[in-house]
Amino acid sequence: MNRQLYGKVIFDLSKPGRRGYHLSGAGCEDTLSSLPASLMRSAAPRLPEVDEPTVVRHYTNMSTNNFGVDTGFYPLGSCTMKYNPKINEEMAALPQFAALHPLQPIFTAQGALKAYYELQSLLSEIGGMAEFTLNPYAGAHGELTGLMVIRAYHDSRDDKARTKVIVPDSAHGTNPASAAVAGLQVVQVKSLPDGTVDVEALRPLLDETVAAVMMTNPNTVGIFEHNIPAIAEMVHACGALMYYDGANLNPLLGVVRPGDMGFDVMHINLHKTFSTPHGGGGPGAGPVGVRAGLEEFLPNPRVKKLEHEGQTLYYHTDEPSALGRISSWLGNFAVELRALAYILTLGREGLKMAGPLATLNANYIKESLRDLYLLPIDRVCKHEFVFDGLADKSTGITTLNIAKRLLDHGFHAPTIYFPLLFHESLMIEPTETESIETLDEFIAVMRDIAREAKETPDVVRDAPHNTPVRHPDDTAAALKPVVTYFQL
Repeated sequence: MNRQLYGKVIFDLSKPGRRGYHLSGAGCEDTLSSLPASLMRSAAPRLPEVDEPTVVRHYTNMSTNNFGVDTGFYPLGSCTMKYNPKINEEMAALPQFAALHPLQPIFTAQGALKAYYELQSLLSEIGGMAEFTLNPYAGAHGELTGLMVIRAYHDSRDDKARTKVIVPDSAHGTNPASAAVAGLQVVQVKSLPDGTVDVEALRPLLDETVAAVMMTNPNTVGIFEHNIPAIAEMVHACGALMYYDGANLNPLLGVVRPGDMGFDVMHINLHKTFSTPHGGGGPGAGPVGVRAGLEEFLPNPRVKKLEHEGQTLYYHTDEPSALGRISSWLGNFAVELRALAYILTLGREGLKMAGPLATLNANYIKESLRDLYLLPIDRVCKHEFVFDGLADKSTGITTLNIAKRLLDHGFHAPTIYFPLLFHESLMIEPTETESIETLDEFIAVMRDIAREAKETPDVVRDAPHNTPVRHPDDTAAALKPVVTYFQL
């Protein structure tokens, strides 16, 4: 942050002696006198002196500079930043849910436990799995939980030599990270030029030391992995399990299920696929599903349903065979409620429309820009695709320049420099919720930036020009960040 951020910072508005509220006589003196001298300040903190209306207006004006999916197009690849209906927010905020305490008697929380049970059942149907747990707090937490389930399964069979996890070179970074945290060794398998896993390169890696193969389908470059049945057969033949990273589940909803492809364990990012706004660190949820035979290893507590003499009771148990607890209780409950509302609102037919619409939108943008942007994988994509920067490299304009120029036109930048398969990756995911008018406007801007790169490259190179923060010195920002108003 610097002094020019958003024009002014709160210290710029400070006037000596101005106050919004005075705490004198509020009963703080006794508390202060009881603090150890080592914790007391030797001098008063340098704080801005402003009145309350100035504070409220300043931060309200700052908030209008935030970019969000409610204010503009957000085509981040592999992040599924789509618009989500506000009714799902309202359902999660109902006081009957929001005021619950996790330790209150279960007979007073039957509605919440029923909602949890119904969501895990619906996710099991959507994923083609036997059972789900909703306890993990995020996608990476779900990966870790799923790998812990896989370790518990192999340990239960006294198959302790299985310490390796195979991940494609195009995998999300959380895959190898989660495997390492789970105490497993990461082995990389190469991709073919079309972005799919090289089956022949995978074959010699499979032996009695492999615990699992982690895959995303569609993969990170948005291409459907058509060799999954053959890969699953090879993996199962060597005694290992198949793990499905659900980050790219969107285009498959209601069309094909990971469990039917041969995956044994999977996680779903509720905050991507099932209606939770995300970004900036959370909140999220990463439910984990398993095929039949692996349910006993899911973490505690587990929500179950009991039918007895016409009565239904929802309760939670601690199973001795479970891998233990991986969250404080039953996960991020408000996130789970949003997902349940989303699924019930759309229904079976509505969910089946999401994937084809996301796929249509992505291919529409790809085909509309392929003459100006380098398309390294020339295939029908699913929900996202990757350009390798501008087709005309002679301009010297980079993917970073393009991303910053987009900000001038009111669009959030796509994901850049990921995946690492291409030098100037520009990863675009339009999602199923965007209209053709929005897509056409984005296409027109991208074409205009390509024209500027040839005719007036400095305009692109020096972007952004009309955002609250102008073109920064990226190197200085990384090496010498200014994070305080007063320089010590």
